[in-house]
Amino acid sequence: MEVANRYITIKNQIDGEPKESNFELRTLALDISVDPGSSDIIVKNLYVSIDPYQLNRMKSFSSSQKAIGFAAAITPGETIDAYGVAKVVASGNPEFEKDDLVVGLITWGEYSVLKEGSMFRKLDPLGFPLSHQVGILGFSGLTAYGGFFEVCKPKKGEKVFVSAASGSVGNLVGQYAKLFGCYVVGCAGTKEKVALLKEKLGFDDAFNYKEESDLKSTLKKYFPDGIDIYFDNVGAEMLEAAVSNMNTFGRVAVCGVISEYTDAGKRAAPDMLDVIYKRIKIQGFLAADQMNVYSDFLSTTTDHLRTGKLHAIEDISHGLESVPSAFIGLFRGHNTGKKIVKIADE
Repeated sequence: MEVANRYITIKNQIDGEPKESNFELRTLALDISVDPGSSDIIVKNLYVSIDPYQLNRMKSFSSSQKAIGFAAAITPGETIDAYGVAKVVASGNPEFEKDDLVVGLITWGEYSVLKEGSMFRKLDPLGFPLSHQVGILGFSGLTAYGGFFEVCKPKKGEKVFVSAASGSVGNLVGQYAKLFGCYVVGCAGTKEKVALLKEKLGFDDAFNYKEESDLKSTLKKYFPDGIDIYFDNVGAEMLEAAVSNMNTFGRVAVCGVISEYTDAGKRAAPDMLDVIYKRIKIQGFLAADQMNVYSDFLSTTTDHLRTGKLHAIEDISHGLESVPSAFIGLFRGHNTGKKIVKIADE
């Protein structure tokens, strides 16, 4: 049986801020039966993750494109792979049956063909909404958990600053840090997001960075005794301000630099004398580095979700057509929590 598989692709490489005109909806005929002897699995896509790192894959050049397979360059006109949840339509793999749920690398499209050896697994939702598998129980959650506990190596009572704290990773870092016993301050871009951090997610304090003209002084006000841990999702001036307020042996986990993705002229220039004399550790990391703590992450996070100690903040758009606007919105501060597109009902 053949279906018209609609998918979102880029028309051209994107250098700068993404726009609706950079994307297009294409249709390709897809046979949703599997040939004898094939181990392919054909799935109907249900939920896809919308992530800022994809923009670096869409550029004419980014050093990240050669670093790891997940970050490989995207060719205009081709399907775009993304983390998500899907349902098996047909399977040549004996371990997967029709109607099984899978989680892993699917596409910004209505259907995906999963090849043997690619990244996917059978999904047990564990009683949680399927959307959670794309966010809090997926790579966003693992990034927050592994980045905080493995990279930052916190001690109870330490002072933690989180930038982009209402985003998919930042909100979870703040929640994990509070549950662990740290003092946590976050920044976000609207008063509503600041209120969410303080009133729902339990941050000790939060501020709107757009209302601050001197970030170094702002952080000095919120951290009069200095910052022990900075979880960086932003880069640029925010990293500079955090480093200037770090305590001796402070740790910086560099998760993302979203302010630099759309502006090639923006680059962080922290005071390296501070880094040297305060012995500050600055470490970049990827979710893929954290697979060794996956089982701990999953058991801890599901326990906290069930007891209501941890909140899953999701921002869900509906329909394949909404993928470009959902993606573009990431760079304009439109999302609160994890940005997800629901492509189809189960």
